[in-house]
Amino acid sequence: MNVADSQRVASALERMGLSFSRQADEADVIVLNTCVVRQSAEDKAYGRLSSLKPLKEKNPHLVINLMGCLVGVKDHDHLKKRFPFVDVFSPPSDPAPLIAYLTQDESRFQEQEETRRRFALIDEETEFDPGFQLPVTQQGKLVSAYVPIVLGCSHACTFCIIPYRRGIERSRPSNIILAEVRAMVDQGVREVTFLGQIVDRYGMDVPEGPNLAGLLRMASEVEGLERIRFLTSHPSWMNDELLDMVAELPKVMPHIEVPVQAGDDEVLVNMRRGYTVDDYRRLVEKIRTRLNSKSPGVCIATDIIVGFPGETEAQFQRTYDLLEELKLDVAHLARYSSRQGTVADRRFEDDVPAAEKMRRFRLLEQQQERIAGEIASRYLLEEVEVLFEEKVKGRWKGRTATNKLVFVESESDLTGKVLPVRISWAGPWSMQGVLSRPEGVVNRY
Repeated sequence: MNVADSQRVASALERMGLSFSRQADEADVIVLNTCVVRQSAEDKAYGRLSSLKPLKEKNPHLVINLMGCLVGVKDHDHLKKRFPFVDVFSPPSDPAPLIAYLTQDESRFQEQEETRRRFALIDEETEFDPGFQLPVTQQGKLVSAYVPIVLGCSHACTFCIIPYRRGIERSRPSNIILAEVRAMVDQGVREVTFLGQIVDRYGMDVPEGPNLAGLLRMASEVEGLERIRFLTSHPSWMNDELLDMVAELPKVMPHIEVPVQAGDDEVLVNMRRGYTVDDYRRLVEKIRTRLNSKSPGVCIATDIIVGFPGETEAQFQRTYDLLEELKLDVAHLARYSSRQGTVADRRFEDDVPAAEKMRRFRLLEQQQERIAGEIASRYLLEEVEVLFEEKVKGRWKGRTATNKLVFVESESDLTGKVLPVRISWAGPWSMQGVLSRPEGVVNRY
């Protein structure tokens, strides 16, 4: 989400005539877009912000904009007092305060309102074409792009700070989303990933509009778009209609990200997740039954938090056993980090020692590396379709429909092409292959 937000800020600034600088000390405007989902991320943001102070002292005309979850959607007077050298404080996904500050003339409020309409941050009942432009440095080069469709979250898991920093759940209008997708395709994008904290809930706050399944069907009709993904799903909100749409639409990739967070029912209750371990088992089985018939099968990714307050060794073992049983493609692992303002911070003591959190983290990490390696080995000598994104250290990097990372060698420009690749080496985190038909582009639609 922060990548997408940063692109939109850059785009808004370029429409004002500014251009990108690779050196902070050469810039006239610096935007620090922040994440605070973990304490380490917040500490890093504070450190980076403090490092900008000498630049402001050297150049008083430098405009520094602090943006994102560190600012949040509520009062941020404490930040103004702590960092008086910061000129503008912007909530997540909202470039408007910076645009207003930079214009500061008779058109200030008009510019601010127009910017908010572009990013669907205010109610807009009429048709509105945002005319979205990627940053100049990405036009014609960016193959895969993120498109936010649900801003904020209203679920409020006890460990999560996002609802407090990004605000309540708001679905962006479908006409703006689709106009943005079409504009991206015109600028070279071939794959989009729809984003939401709980992406399955898209449209639930706008009864007259499409839900996520409907939006996927509409986006599939965009000419020139090769692939569509969406994340992150929630076990309580993923439904049969959505799975049917993934199965039926060729452009929607069989790649599902649905976090379990823990493999113990008591821990899930304390997290306020709203489902049981058996519910999750049944969902994984349903996903595989419905989507494994879609070539090349389905990829399922999950999230796990170890060391949640009160998590016993036996409860952690149940999480370990669940992952061993389900053998999911990817497990994003995190050690619990207490976030001030969350329900967990108020109700529970962070009583699992840091060393124990790390031990449990390493055990799951080693387990998942083995499982991912076993899954990857099934691709060996198989032919898969790969969408190529860019050249990295002399090799072309791309992804399969199931989001597996693939590298090949080629002297041709493969940017944005979908080509068949025969896998010659398969590791847990990436694969290598050889182009089966270097001169051909697969056209499936």
